[in-house]
Amino acid sequence: MTKSKENSNSLASEKSLPQTLVVCMAFVSGFTIMTVEMLGARILAPYFGGSLSVWGSIITIFMLALATGYLIGGRLSTRSPSPALYGGFFIGAGLTLLPILLFSDAVMEPVFLRIEDPRYGSLFASIFLFFIPTSILGMISPYSVRLMVKTQQQSGHVAGLLFFVSTVGSAVGTLGTSFYFVLWLEVNQILWGAVGALVVAGGIILTVNSLVNRRGSSADE
Repeated sequence: MTKSKENSNSLASEKSLPQTLVVCMAFVSGFTIMTVEMLGARILAPYFGGSLSVWGSIITIFMLALATGYLIGGRLSTRSPSPALYGGFFIGAGLTLLPILLFSDAVMEPVFLRIEDPRYGSLFASIFLFFIPTSILGMISPYSVRLMVKTQQQSGHVAGLLFFVSTVGSAVGTLGTSFYFVLWLEVNQILWGAVGALVVAGGIILTVNSLVNRRGSSADE
């Protein structure tokens, strides 16, 4: 009896967010990841230049950060999935982007002065600036799968759909940032837009979750 109650609570938690919303959020996360990554070279350029090795440092740190995020997000998703925590990922990622806007010079200058080789200087600067927010963004994909999967048979289809949407978001973010945003806006303005988009996305998730829970409570009464 207790097990069936726990299972029903778990299913209720999974259903508390509309699937369309979770899919849209996968797009937002993919878009934001690549927007920040594309801006990375411009952020590091005043201190370390824009060479291929600098790009290599940025891409490496983003890949490692995403891998870390996938691992942590996957482990967190094995518990009863929480839409509130899911929304917190977006807000947390947005807030951890703020140091890039506010303290990037304070981070890069001492690294530049202590590490003469721009390859390793850009690598360490990338760790300090990008690793944490990108790791949090990486948690979103596996957690999104867990929120949407209702049966074991659906897991492959749901994972494929979410990774497809997230990758399309990344492609749009790459082209949008490199083709248009950098021509129309300053780097800091684009970053503020990314922060705002993530915080708003998190706020939408929390609001929808609250409304769904209220409706559920009313129905139970």
